[in-house]
Amino acid sequence: MKNIFIILIAMVTFSSVAQQSITLEECYRLVTENYPLAKQIQLLEDQNKLDSEVLANTKMPQLYVDAQATYQSDVIEVPIPNSNIEGLNKDQYRATLSVNQLIYNGGITDASIKVKSAQLQTKQKQVEVNLYQLKQQINQLYFSILLSQESELLLQSKKAQLQSKLSEVQSGIKHGVLLPASDKVLEAELLKIKQQSQELLSNKIVLIETLSDLVNKPLDLSTQFESPLLKVPLESQLNRPELELFQFKKEEIASSESLIAKQNAPKLLGFATGGYGNPGLNMLDNSFQTFYTVGIKLNWNVFDWNSNKKQRQSLAIHKDIIDTEAETFKLNTNIKLNQQQKEIDKIEGFILSDLEIINLRKEVLQSADSQLKNGVITSSAYITELTNLYEDENTLLKHKIQLQLAKANYNIIKGQ
Repeated sequence: MKNIFIILIAMVTFSSVAQQSITLEECYRLVTENYPLAKQIQLLEDQNKLDSEVLANTKMPQLYVDAQATYQSDVIEVPIPNSNIEGLNKDQYRATLSVNQLIYNGGITDASIKVKSAQLQTKQKQVEVNLYQLKQQINQLYFSILLSQESELLLQSKKAQLQSKLSEVQSGIKHGVLLPASDKVLEAELLKIKQQSQELLSNKIVLIETLSDLVNKPLDLSTQFESPLLKVPLESQLNRPELELFQFKKEEIASSESLIAKQNAPKLLGFATGGYGNPGLNMLDNSFQTFYTVGIKLNWNVFDWNSNKKQRQSLAIHKDIIDTEAETFKLNTNIKLNQQQKEIDKIEGFILSDLEIINLRKEVLQSADSQLKNGVITSSAYITELTNLYEDENTLLKHKIQLQLAKANYNIIKGQ
């Protein structure tokens, strides 16, 4: 007895572990984490780190090695008779090591790093926007699966009702109350239900496999898809990632403006060069010598033909363009929200009508059931009324799922 109890506990535990469930919110999270495009967020981060390090390296000393050997057709000679000053060799050699150190450049390096950082934010937010747009595709798949689940349950309910009625009809035939062929109609209808069930199963498998690929998580027929409790938010403010993207684009422009403003600042560099060659710095000494030079250099573009000013004007126009894009997006999104709200209201009206129709169909079916038992109508007439009720119940089911889908899409459009 003890062993049997342990086996039962193990079976229940295995069953609870084997059957997984998933929610709509979890699908949203999985697609934003596992969709291949999501990898770009980290890749962009890594790329920006490398680019920023390259820019920061401009503050470090820059080393240059230069070596050359030349042969000249003529050289400088000293035109003084009996001076005993040897002319230079026509073959000359030189090797140098130069060091340049940036002392001041008006903050261009830091401004360039800030531009890269702003560009990173914009690119990463664009990836988020692209991932966000997948949520409506998730909605369509998820609620289609829910519809398949509920339709199967409704179909099985009809099947159970027909099987029960088939037993009653067969009993009536046996006792001579009903015609001999009355049960054949019910059996044919049961075969139709079997076909419909197979079609539902096939469609559900395709939907689940597609959703599984999209969220990159194993899902199958044993997976329980939870029905979400959705509400349409009352607040009117949009919360879409596209709005943040527009703001990041404007911040990127602001950082570019700051960089452009510093481009004409004076640049001060220190330099040092050491070398070995023939001749050295003393051109009159025709031998190999070591030498060096040190100094500072100032570079200042005093007049750039208003190029800097025009670049800033161009960025200002770009900022205005982004503002118009943001206004257009808000307008179009609010129009979609209004249309979606009208869709929700329409479906809610349909559901109220569906309930009234179903109540009437049930009364008609109840009357047909009594008439079939008494042999007043045929099985075909009864199936017609049962099918009418099933189709109306199926319509109600579709409208309920459509209402959930419409609310989910409304939330996605709004950014909730």
